[in-house]
Amino acid sequence: MSRHVVVVGAGPAGLGAAAGALRAGARVTLLDAAEEPGGQYHRMPPAAFGAARPGRLHHGWSGFERLRDRVLGHSRCDWWPESAVWSVDRAEQGPPHVHVLRGEADGAGRERHVLRPDALVLAPGAHDRVLPFPGWDLPGVHTAGAAQALAKGERLLIGDPVLIAGSGPFLLPVAASLIEAGGTVLAVLEANPAATVARGWAARPWELAPQAGKAGELAGYAALLARHRVPYRTGRAVIEARGDGRVEEAVTARLRHDWSVVPGTERTVAVDALCVTHGFSPQLELPVAAGCRLRGGAFTEVDGHQRTSVPGVYAAGEITGIAGAPAARTEGLLAGWAAGGGDPGDRAAAALRRRRDRGRAFADRLAAAHPVGAAWPGWLRPDTIVCRCEETAYGTLLRAADGEAAGSARAVRLGTRAGLGPCQARVCGPTVAELLRDRAAGGDPHRRPVAQPIRLGELANPPVDTPDKKESAR
Repeated sequence: MSRHVVVVGAGPAGLGAAAGALRAGARVTLLDAAEEPGGQYHRMPPAAFGAARPGRLHHGWSGFERLRDRVLGHSRCDWWPESAVWSVDRAEQGPPHVHVLRGEADGAGRERHVLRPDALVLAPGAHDRVLPFPGWDLPGVHTAGAAQALAKGERLLIGDPVLIAGSGPFLLPVAASLIEAGGTVLAVLEANPAATVARGWAARPWELAPQAGKAGELAGYAALLARHRVPYRTGRAVIEARGDGRVEEAVTARLRHDWSVVPGTERTVAVDALCVTHGFSPQLELPVAAGCRLRGGAFTEVDGHQRTSVPGVYAAGEITGIAGAPAARTEGLLAGWAAGGGDPGDRAAAALRRRRDRGRAFADRLAAAHPVGAAWPGWLRPDTIVCRCEETAYGTLLRAADGEAAGSARAVRLGTRAGLGPCQARVCGPTVAELLRDRAAGGDPHRRPVAQPIRLGELANPPVDTPDKKESAR
């Protein structure tokens, strides 16, 4: 009887996990909240748009198509699109039970399902992290990921012209997506000074040899920016957005290595929209709910076979470290192979582990080249909003932390409502935790018993019968 493996997330890591589990002989249920697999990296307009294949700057598209078709066309793979995992329930024996809502997110007919797999692979990915600054809550200020999703998935521009700012190589594909959609990009601003970026990438240069493909990718983006006369500036960031009812201009400034502002370097730029990202926040709700141990409080801890600290639960992709789509896919292949009961001594698995280790080294290099400077809170003013859902200001947060709620991050959040709004701290949670680090202890911004919104009526309805493991294996 074959094992039943549930894979949560159908981006590069999730598709890789499904392929690995199928290769090991398992039956796979692949879930994703989106209509199509691929995640943000391989996002495309719906088929009804009749869009052409991605341009040459979309690296790895042919490989993705082959992997997607092989997985979704496999007789032992059940593909569940538009399926949100709203909870995982720790079982007395074996992996957690997976609670799923199937159907359109805004639809009225979503069905509840409960899956009881032999192994669970978590590959939910990550989302943009945006540090607050005065005016970041104005209409027209977007995360870079949202701007790219609209450009790639709907061929829509968030505005024109656009300024892109933040930190990390993700700024470059975002600029490319906006340009290819017909937009005007004023500039791309990397907050870290050139010396910081160079030190991170230049250390132990021999380790970059296996990543030669990244150099070609970088050259392609650089050529595109040059053709469209888009400047790329290091050591500069957006520290304020201004406008009457919506963003109309951005204030940029030169930064030191710790991201403190160099006085007198402020410049004002007229914009129609602003794209900002300061790296990524892994989506850790499900690993935390499953009881998985975290590494440094930021990523899911895994062993050499992508096993977490919870028996039967595996993790792959951005929740174990930010290293890009190819590394995520490699981790997924390993996790799926192990979850499906594959032989650890398999020659192909050993090669994958070596490639995975190179991906992890690349993740460390990426973090060193594009760190978040410790002095960024100096951009904030007392009236700067830090929690957009509840409109909690920075000054309010500090007063609560220094007042009756001193010493307790939970008491501060309850008193100020920071992180208790509709997004449930997905956007502001890590930021609020960082701002309170020296003032209040406790609290986990990733702990959410309900990982996705669910209506009370849906919760009241009994789950739809799902074939058990024995029936699924027939």
